[in-house]
Amino acid sequence: MYRLFFRLVFRRMDPEQAHHMAMRWIRLAARVPVLRTFVAALLAPRYRELRTEALGLRMHGPFGLAAGFDKNAVAIDGMAMLGFDHVEIGTVTAQPQPGNPKKRLFRLVPDRALINRMGFNNEGSAAVADRLARRDAVFRTVVGVNIGKTKAVPEAEAVADYVTSTERLARYADYLVVNVSSPNTPGLRNLQATESLRPLLTAVRKAADRTVTSRRVPLLVKIAPDLADEDVDAVADLAVELGLDGIIATNTTVARDGLGLTSAPDLVQEAGGLSGAPLKERSLEVLRRLYVRVGDRLVLVGVGGIENAEDAWQRILAGATLVQGYSAFIYEGPGYARAIHKGLAARLKAAPYATLADAVGADTRKEAAA
Repeated sequence: MYRLFFRLVFRRMDPEQAHHMAMRWIRLAARVPVLRTFVAALLAPRYRELRTEALGLRMHGPFGLAAGFDKNAVAIDGMAMLGFDHVEIGTVTAQPQPGNPKKRLFRLVPDRALINRMGFNNEGSAAVADRLARRDAVFRTVVGVNIGKTKAVPEAEAVADYVTSTERLARYADYLVVNVSSPNTPGLRNLQATESLRPLLTAVRKAADRTVTSRRVPLLVKIAPDLADEDVDAVADLAVELGLDGIIATNTTVARDGLGLTSAPDLVQEAGGLSGAPLKERSLEVLRRLYVRVGDRLVLVGVGGIENAEDAWQRILAGATLVQGYSAFIYEGPGYARAIHKGLAARLKAAPYATLADAVGADTRKEAAA
């Protein structure tokens, strides 16, 4: 039914307009007690064998919503109602900003992909912190907070900008993510270089620790798939050295490999970050490389091109403790997380692993030992 609706309605709408409409429906459903109970029972069944412990947190399963869908923390309960085991909000910047000029979101339907140049459009960390402080949670779900650099802030002042957001948001975050990998904020990806990343991550860690003294807020960094292999290794080594809790692999790509054969050429040429199915292979490569480098010392989160349960299972076998989706949700609709969970439970049952944790990195370890 959703695919028919997408073809007849959403596909004819501007993608950003369709996104806002879907968000309104999700938020509305989550506010109606009887309706949200029915939706959750249908779309968020729990599988005991998928229960996951990561980052010192307990989750119903390993599958979460990637950052970018709920930028301002307005639909956390709605996304939990749809079955996501954790919800990563943001990217949030210290100052509110409108993002890049519209039109800035494009569907490449035949390629099951998106191109976006949103530019971190969000209400700013003060407004988001206030909303999180007032949130009366309906569903118990893990909330990650993804923070980025305000566009107007010079690169030389980036550390202070991230620290401001950390001080405002850390107390409300089950985990924090430093985003230095979006291609849509000028100069942001320069911060992935270890000489820039070291002082940034150090400062954010210290800010989180002095802001929240009752617990340790897990800190992760999100990297781009466009990094050279040696730079992936360098970030991995730095994360271990600084005592980070994890790495998210990966953000969107500026590459256009494999596109243009099925999608309209004018869409393929749009500037911005590409997400969805075409990102699958490279994101998996980066994840495997990270796992070889860090093993079980860090929590790895696999994201990028996860369309179905098999994709999620392959990320787990490659080394991901957690997996996330976003673009495929646009194409698959509200049953997306339910299908992922059902398929993962079936694959685990058929596999030679007693628990989901035993499956994490199993294929990568086998390849390394061969």
